Amino acid sequence: MAGEDVSSNFRALVENADRKFARVRDLPAFGRAQSHYFHKVFKAYMKLWNYQQSHRSKLVESGLNRWEIGEIASRIGQLYFSQYMRTSEARFLLESYVFYEAILKRRYFEEVQEKKDLSARSKELRFYARFLLVALIVDRREMVLHLGEKLRALVEDSKSNFRETNFKEWRLVVQEITRFTKADTSLTYVRPLRYCAMLDSYPASQTYLARFHAKKLFKFRDALLASYHRNEVKYAEVTLDTYRMMQCLEWEPSGSFYQKRPVETKGNGFVVDHTLTSGIIDMKLAADMADPSLPPNPRKALLYRPAVSHLLAVLAMICDELSPECVMLIYLSASGGPARENVAQPENAVGSSRTSKSKLLARASQEQKSYKSEPHSNGHKSSSGDYYNDYLWLGPRGGSGSNNLYPGDLIPFTRKPLFLIIDSDTSRAFKVLNGAERGEPVALLLSPLKPSLENPSADDTAASLNGSQFTFFLTAPLQAFCQMLGLSNSDPEPEVYDEAESILSASFSEWETSLLTSKVLNLVWAQVLPDQFLRRLILRFIFCRSVLTSLSRTEDDDPYLPQCHPDLPESVSAGSKLVQSAVQRLAEHLGVAKSFHFNKT
Repeated sequence: MAGEDVSSNFRALVENADRKFARVRDLPAFGRAQSHYFHKVFKAYMKLWNYQQSHRSKLVESGLNRWEIGEIASRIGQLYFSQYMRTSEARFLLESYVFYEAILKRRYFEEVQEKKDLSARSKELRFYARFLLVALIVDRREMVLHLGEKLRALVEDSKSNFRETNFKEWRLVVQEITRFTKADTSLTYVRPLRYCAMLDSYPASQTYLARFHAKKLFKFRDALLASYHRNEVKYAEVTLDTYRMMQCLEWEPSGSFYQKRPVETKGNGFVVDHTLTSGIIDMKLAADMADPSLPPNPRKALLYRPAVSHLLAVLAMICDELSPECVMLIYLSASGGPARENVAQPENAVGSSRTSKSKLLARASQEQKSYKSEPHSNGHKSSSGDYYNDYLWLGPRGGSGSNNLYPGDLIPFTRKPLFLIIDSDTSRAFKVLNGAERGEPVALLLSPLKPSLENPSADDTAASLNGSQFTFFLTAPLQAFCQMLGLSNSDPEPEVYDEAESILSASFSEWETSLLTSKVLNLVWAQVLPDQFLRRLILRFIFCRSVLTSLSRTEDDDPYLPQCHPDLPESVSAGSKLVQSAVQRLAEHLGVAKSFHFNKT
């Protein structure tokens, strides 16, 4: 009788936790007002987890399966990960990894293969798919490869044992992660994409940084990252471009967790104790992995193939919550197109299916309409064609312009400080924002219209196979340099590669000092320069611009060059001695100087 009570209590706790989980799962992944939901559902699952630990033997006697314990832990891991995606707090990501790794090591789903339970198999497949995403973002490459192979084998086994079920979607998941790992490991990362204080701060410029001041300084706290290209490399809703950018906007912990320990396996699994009494997961482990000395990560909203109305709703929400002393980074990577006749005006297409955003969108739409008849900040009348001409495609073509994002769509949000990165073949359409702001001047980094590659015939497929070249330069500049020139993993040698990193670091240190001591640095850049993340992006833009300017071509250079608005100082221009000499040293060191033309000094 006592066993029945324990079992019924357990089932009641499961149902209660699942109901709360369903509510928090459906919440939008942005906005600061949802933390209390997380605490409620987390508390329900912790109560459930502790209950099954305390009554494990009786629950097993009453028929509790090991995969059911794994499912509880998987939900907790999923809950942590969803909270990380909402807040960008590293501790939630690490907690999620801890739970998922414990499930794998303790083989909670192993018995599913013996019982041939389709429902349990579906849960096992979802576990591997979710753990893959977490391991990918945590940057545990060995684990990602291991999980990818496990998922592939599991899908093949499922096709054999559940012949009446179509596993086409799962085959697509396997194809996605295979394509992603091949693209992202085509060049070895000798340093993390995340900001590493040991590698990305330069002692020579610290004195100037401490003394640096401007009329106003902004703090970087929020970012919106959106990407869509046809056939682009992605896993789940994280594209290769947004993956690199989100990594670039986070701190690299210095703890042992990121020391990339190899995956130790024995046979088909891990060398671990997987008895029934091994259900205790050390939830304090993640606290030891984190680095408490680091500041919080900027909060990031990731959008994949968003409807323009949804993107504007997210922008409106973030801007509404943005503090006056903070700047927001907007990163948009997408193909573009010219204006067409009979395309609906953006403000007519703007409208949110989310009622909680309707007022914000209505306000933004009204501002877009009124802006056409209002003067610029420089006194000139605006032309609707200037702001609603070229655009970005944020979804499949068609839809009467509902997937088209125009420069004018962003004007209402320029009341707040924006750091805008546009990576598109129509990026220059957005330079009209410079001087058209409603309040704060916008910092603009605009990609080239075409990529520069050793093999020009690969231009059309480069972005879909390897991600955007401009984004690659901003997130992993040396790897982007080598990829552009066709250098592979084995060429150059590791020692040569390390020295190349040293050359680049020394150059960044000099450019950083030049910016910090410049008397003509535009206030737009001066306001964000003290921020580590934004400063690093600016330095990498300077490198990218000089490399692409110096590259030898047989045609007009202009479409292959990035732009920034307003201008950066002449001392760090593409052709300045300070910058070009550094690119020349790097090219000569890697034996590729013949691919460039440098000014004679």
